[in-house]
Amino acid sequence: MLFPIIRTFQKRWYSSSSDIIAKAMVYSQYGKPSEVLSIHTHPLPALTPSTLHLRFLASPINPADINQIEGVYPLKPPFSTEHIQSNVPVAIGGNEGVAMVVAVGDEVSGIKVGDWVVMAESGFGACTLCFSVVEIEAFTTASKTSYFPFHPGTWRTHAVATLADVQVIPNEGLDFLQAATIAINPSTAYRMLKDFVNLQEGDFVIQNGANSSVGQYVIQIANAWGIKTINIVRKRQVNSLPRVLALSTGPLQYHLTAIGATHVITDEELGSLVNKKKVKEWTGGKPIMLGLNCVGGKGATEMAKYLSNDAYYVTYGAMSRQPLTLPASLLIFKNIYFSGFWMSHWGKTHSRDARAEMLYDIATMMRNGRIRGARLERVEWDTRVDDAEAFRSLKTAIDKGISSFGNGKQVLVMI
Repeated sequence: MLFPIIRTFQKRWYSSSSDIIAKAMVYSQYGKPSEVLSIHTHPLPALTPSTLHLRFLASPINPADINQIEGVYPLKPPFSTEHIQSNVPVAIGGNEGVAMVVAVGDEVSGIKVGDWVVMAESGFGACTLCFSVVEIEAFTTASKTSYFPFHPGTWRTHAVATLADVQVIPNEGLDFLQAATIAINPSTAYRMLKDFVNLQEGDFVIQNGANSSVGQYVIQIANAWGIKTINIVRKRQVNSLPRVLALSTGPLQYHLTAIGATHVITDEELGSLVNKKKVKEWTGGKPIMLGLNCVGGKGATEMAKYLSNDAYYVTYGAMSRQPLTLPASLLIFKNIYFSGFWMSHWGKTHSRDARAEMLYDIATMMRNGRIRGARLERVEWDTRVDDAEAFRSLKTAIDKGISSFGNGKQVLVMI
């Protein structure tokens, strides 16, 4: 059915179908990704006055993406036939990526063809950390909002979206592989450094999980702002890591120092009196007002003891899956504030302008070489070949995403 959109000196006709043939990596049940995923080809829904057409440039394979497909991640996308003309309800893989606007409806303003966008909604373009189903359901109930936008999933060639689903990012001088990973990890690091303590040049921050993606962005952004970091990593054994990663604390310490870390220590050193004295010498007695925790467990408790009176201790993950146990003295006598941070929650409670300002700052630091993205391995999704043949080549990247072996984070590049 056709219907006209009438404007002065202009008429555009919209239909129920599009000439664009889209592809998406989908699954109809939870399980091992290489077994349940397949490529689904479908016509892209037609442009309407209030929608956009997007062409995805790149989408990373994150651990959370794999966990979602396996059915073990707290936040799960809905299975649906909507928008992709599937015979059975399916979900589309992926939570992060960058797309280019290829068409704009007549009633949409503030965005144009050629703009690069990341996804603004949590299920579509921003993944969450390891929080429980109860915590996520509680937040969803309290906020009375869904975590799923127009249609979730970023492992696809094209999508239809509304303006509310996307956020324009500045792309001048920015590599699209960097842009594909800008919305989650660097944004998390940026907000935690900016939102809890009014840090000044020369101030100190202490963090665990310093070799994680977020941890490395914390190091680089802090260094760009003149903030010093004390970085905690696990004591590493030679046989515990793939060869592409650090084989001991030494090489890892060298890498973190090279990207801007001020000091690096191991979790085993945290509880020693010698190390506590050493940290005091490093800081010159200056207070440590911000601690960042993504690990949990005993080491996270020890890290809290390094904080000064009235400091903030921010938890944004729990990689050890161990609880954070706190001595009452830290609350009573040191008046330390313990808080959580979730990028998805921040996005729900802040304006598009605030997010645009943040992404502009991060993109500028990337362009200027002040921060480097995570090590990425480009994986080409050749949409010109048969779907079964294309999936065979993509399966290797998915398996690497599961095992974490390879030359860095796998990023799907649609060609």
